[in-house]
Amino acid sequence: MSDHNVHNAGFTSAGITGDSLASKMMSQEARAMGRGVPSRGPTSTLQEMGARDSTHSSGFTSSRISSGSKASQMMSQEARSHGGETPRGDTTSTVQSISMGGKGGRR
Repeated sequence: MSDHNVHNAGFTSAGITGDSLASKMMSQEARAMGRGVPSRGPTSTLQEMGARDSTHSSGFTSSRISSGSKASQMMSQEARSHGGETPRGDTTSTVQSISMGGKGGRR
């Protein structure tokens, strides 16, 4: 289900779907960065996973982040760099939110 949610948000193997949550995220992220979308940011991470149908296999499921997965490693790394928490709008929380069918925890 999580890969399905990512595709519904507009992250597909054919690219980012126009007029979708994905396209809005990409535009917002590019404006915030003052240039292009960063390679390890939420938009590029979701696009890579959406293109490969690998969201669920990476540990982002429709109910939680799987223990011992790539997703849990990402979450731990982000938490360490932010003093013990995973901030809303960062890569891990955004990918998990969209995997669960949400709107990505936009700021």
